Amino acid sequence: MAMGGLHPVVALYATFLNRAFDQVLMDVALHRLPVTFVLDRAGVTGPDGPSHHGMWDATLLTLIPGLRLAAPRDAAQLRALLREAVAHEGGPCAVRLPKASVGPDIEALRREGTVDVLADGSIRDVLLVAYGPMAGPCLTAAEPLNRQGIGTAVVDPRWATPVNDGLLRLVAAHRLVLTVEDSSRTGGIGSHVSQACRDHALTTPVHNLGLPRAFLPYGTRTEILDAVGLSAQQILYAVLRARAEKPLEQPAPIPAPVSALPAPASPKSAA
Repeated sequence: MAMGGLHPVVALYATFLNRAFDQVLMDVALHRLPVTFVLDRAGVTGPDGPSHHGMWDATLLTLIPGLRLAAPRDAAQLRALLREAVAHEGGPCAVRLPKASVGPDIEALRREGTVDVLADGSIRDVLLVAYGPMAGPCLTAAEPLNRQGIGTAVVDPRWATPVNDGLLRLVAAHRLVLTVEDSSRTGGIGSHVSQACRDHALTTPVHNLGLPRAFLPYGTRTEILDAVGLSAQQILYAVLRARAEKPLEQPAPIPAPVSALPAPASPKSAA
């Protein structure tokens, strides 16, 4: 369809795209075809279980040359980024969104390049780079930090990759940067920011928060995000530990709640 002049939009669960990686790489990206992938259930899905967490799509897709990856923070940005993706004819795009309730839209204070500045600190101490639904927790974490005199800004890059110059300028203007994503931190979006900083000789320390390299168990989305260090409180603690130059140890994944799992059927009841 794309070779015939159309712009296909392919919608599927983020975790299911893992099986189609070779097609995205060789059939689409190699030919710079305009195809938009809309990835539902990206990030932690909660009680759907380990196989359904959309943890790996960002790591896989950011490897693909020429593919643009968007992570909308709210419904308004989902609509805006989807329009931008469909209008892009220079290659494939992907838009990832979580399985979560739609909260209120988060207005930007201003836009620098393609980066939305969501909160400014009075002093340029800390920059929280929030991807997708992590914008809300990052804004909540920034409030007490700013009250304590730790100037904390929150930005949403909108397009996670490629890493743009506007984000790098903001990184260079701060003393400490934490990237926050609800995808695997192993080769994730934040790692590309770290690499871009090294490539441009930026010396600002960059720490990456994300999902651990593990199969996450059953649990609610809120429980799991808190357990892996991605709640607002855990992000706040991560900032304080980074400022104190202490290791950013993320908690181990929570075990599967027994109450959430169905009781196994006995042989008699199964019969």
